[in-house]
Amino acid sequence: MTAYGDLDYSVIDELPPGRQPINTVHRYESHRSKVMDFIRSEIEKGRQVYIIFPLIEESSKMDYENLMKGYENVKAYFPEPKYWISMVHGKQPAEQKELNMKRFVEGDTQIMVSTTVIEVGVNVPNASVMVIESAEKFGLSQLHQLRGRVGRGAEKSYCILLTGSKLGNDARERIRIMTSTNNGFEIAEKDLELRGPGEIDGTRQSGALNFRLASIVQDRSILEIAKNIALELLENDPDLVSAENLQLKKFLHYKKGPVQWSKIS
Repeated sequence: MTAYGDLDYSVIDELPPGRQPINTVHRYESHRSKVMDFIRSEIEKGRQVYIIFPLIEESSKMDYENLMKGYENVKAYFPEPKYWISMVHGKQPAEQKELNMKRFVEGDTQIMVSTTVIEVGVNVPNASVMVIESAEKFGLSQLHQLRGRVGRGAEKSYCILLTGSKLGNDARERIRIMTSTNNGFEIAEKDLELRGPGEIDGTRQSGALNFRLASIVQDRSILEIAKNIALELLENDPDLVSAENLQLKKFLHYKKGPVQWSKIS
C-alpha cells in the first residue's frame, strides 16, 4: 500500500522519552541454567521477568517446548513461596487471564509465563528481562514486538533469545538481525526481504514478488519517484489526452489480460 501510494503514512523514528536500548543476546538450550541464574539475579534486584513460549499444547509435528511443560520447568527453578509466577494464554477464561495479568502488573508475581498474547498492550516498567523460548520458531516482527515489552523503565533491560542447537539458515539470520539492531525500520525491511511481499494482484501474502524491473525493498527510492510521477499525472491529465501521454494510454488500453482488481491483496 505504501509503495503504490494508496496509503498516507507518518514516520516515527525515535523512541518515547526515557526508553533505553535493550541488550539482546542469543543463548542455546545448553545454557539454560545460566539463563535461569541471570533471571534469579534480576529478580533479587526487584525486577520482573517475561518468559514466552510458542505453543500451548503438545504437537506431534513440533518438538519444541510448549507452555504447560515450560510452566512446570520454570516452577522447578523458581519454587513457591519465594517466587510467584503468573501464567497467561489465549485459552484461559477472560477473567482468569485478566487476574493473572493484573497480579503481574501490580508486582504480586515476579515472573510472567505466557504465549504471545502479551505481544502488545502490556506496560510493566519494572519488567527488565524478556526470555523467548524456541525463538527460532518466531518471525522477526513477533520477536521485535515481544522485545518491546521490556525497556520501559529506567533500569537496563535484556532480551534473551533461547534456541535449540540446530538452526536453519533463515532462523539463524533472524537471530542475527535481532541481536544486531533495535531499529524497527531495519527489522521490518529484513523481514520483508526474508519472507517476500507476496502478490500485488493476488491473495498470496508472502513469497517472491517477481517484478520485472524493481525490488520493492532495494529500489524503494525509485518506486517513490515513480509514485510521485503517477500522482502528478493523475492530477494534471487523468484521462491521458495530452500528446505526451497518448502512448501510455495506448499501452494501458491494449495491455494483455485484464487486471483482477478484486484480488488485490
